[in-house]
Amino acid sequence: MRTKFAIFVALFSLVGAGAAYAHHSFSTEYDGTKTFEIKGTVSKVEWTNPHARFYVDTNENGKVVTWNMELASPSALARNGWTSRTLKVGDEVTVKGYAAKVAQYRGDARSVTTADGRSLFGGASDDGRPENPPQ
Repeated sequence: MRTKFAIFVALFSLVGAGAAYAHHSFSTEYDGTKTFEIKGTVSKVEWTNPHARFYVDTNENGKVVTWNMELASPSALARNGWTSRTLKVGDEVTVKGYAAKVAQYRGDARSVTTADGRSLFGGASDDGRPENPPQ
């Protein structure tokens, strides 16, 4: 009985450790002092955990560049007024956010403004804002 319990605890610990490792803090990937603003067309939306993502095609000097934008989790986004259909492929958007430390066209989307003027908060309530600096 003890052996089965020990195996169960060990397996459960490994599963939990994997989930903890997969999730990251804001400051691990993004620079809270480097902001950006881009305008472009949504080319893909991923409504998945632990973070939703969307991709924006922009025109830089005549070349199409695809930005990989990270959002909060789907449940946090829902609390901020989002649904899985808020952004659709083909939507024109303006994104303000924080730049990734390493990847050139990757960012943490803090706000997304749609062509019709709707502005939505894109992140978790405590990530990256000056009154709550990234940890």
